[in-house]
Amino acid sequence: MSAGKKKKKEEILESNPDFNRISGKSNVIWNILLTVMALSCVLPLLLVVIVSFSSENSIYQNGYSFFPSELSLEAYRYFFRLGDQIVRSYGVTIFVTVFGTLFSVFITCLFAYVLSRSDYRYNKILTYMMLFTMLFNGGMVPSYIVNTQFLHLGNSIWSLILPMSFNAFYVVVLRTFYKSIPMEIIEAARIDGSGEFNTFLKVVFPLSKPGIATISLFTMIAYWNDWFLGMLYIMDQKKYPIQTLLWSVQNSLESVKQSASNALEYAEVAKSAPTDSGRMALTVLVVIPILLAYPFFQKYFVKGLTVGGVKG
Repeated sequence: MSAGKKKKKEEILESNPDFNRISGKSNVIWNILLTVMALSCVLPLLLVVIVSFSSENSIYQNGYSFFPSELSLEAYRYFFRLGDQIVRSYGVTIFVTVFGTLFSVFITCLFAYVLSRSDYRYNKILTYMMLFTMLFNGGMVPSYIVNTQFLHLGNSIWSLILPMSFNAFYVVVLRTFYKSIPMEIIEAARIDGSGEFNTFLKVVFPLSKPGIATISLFTMIAYWNDWFLGMLYIMDQKKYPIQTLLWSVQNSLESVKQSASNALEYAEVAKSAPTDSGRMALTVLVVIPILLAYPFFQKYFVKGLTVGGVKG
């Protein structure tokens, strides 16, 4: 914005303080809409929590309800009977999530920084190769063959980390973020004798925290929620991540439920295998860590999405 236009806008705002402000009625309407949107997000989660504390008989008779006729902790007792296995699976998932996120964000940051530098010789060809992976991929079978027969990742913790360690979309987001950093800052660091990696680490990286925090959150959620890689590559149950373990337990519960041929048998089965409340308890056990982690990223989240939304 030129100095003349900026000065003119300041004069208009000084002479008319209500200029470009939302009216009282519009403000009420927007508050109502935002309240409805917030409730549409909170109420389903609240229902999940309530149903997880409901008894199977209550769910069978009345369906899912915010006011169950009978409360029960049987679903949580059932899962905590797994004992060491569930603790071990949580440990695997936490390790994979933390290390995988750090590794993925590290290589994404470096690659995005290279692509953001217009003076790099192979900038265009690397950009085209990266964008090609967003449109086409080899498919599941070739990926499985490469990971198991060539990289020998079968039944290894690395099979839960490496296949998800690179995401072209996150590179585009960070590349756009890096381009918003004034080139004069980078040139000043170069004049002071700073090398490329040192410039990235001490100049570019601190200025890119909102964008990095945003992709870190997305990457962390992706690693935490992944169950498919564990199902595909892990044979030893001791190495199951929590999602794959809970998926396996859920399948067992469904098998027990399907074996009941009438209401009387279902009631007997419900006492030993909480299927419906167990499904909701699974969701609660999985969601809680993400809910605890999200507030630490919230202040960067909106800014990172806004800047990364424009592909430059």
